[in-house]
Amino acid sequence: MLKIQVIATLAVAVVMFLFFDVHGLVSATLGGASVVLGAYVASLVAKRSVNKTDASAILINLLKAEAVKILMIIVLLVIVFSFYKQLVPFALIAGLAAAALFSGAALSKLNV
Repeated sequence: MLKIQVIATLAVAVVMFLFFDVHGLVSATLGGASVVLGAYVASLVAKRSVNKTDASAILINLLKAEAVKILMIIVLLVIVFSFYKQLVPFALIAGLAAAALFSGAALSKLNV
């Protein structure tokens, strides 16, 4: 899943570079990276339920992982908005959206 998100982010970053110069590339990359890092940390949280068989314990752990992912994305975006003064908002949102959309697409293709 992370591989698909990184590829989608890089593709959007290249397109944003063509439209907005290097700041568009960086903005799109930072937007996508916030989703990728959030998903990675969430996967570490979700792995804690690998040996559990109780459905409620697995569900609670997955909900915790999703909450961690969303919180991580919010924190990273606040940091980006605070420190990157040449931010291109459209590029940031495009990178974030591409990574998030391909995250859902990757999950639908998994054999779980």
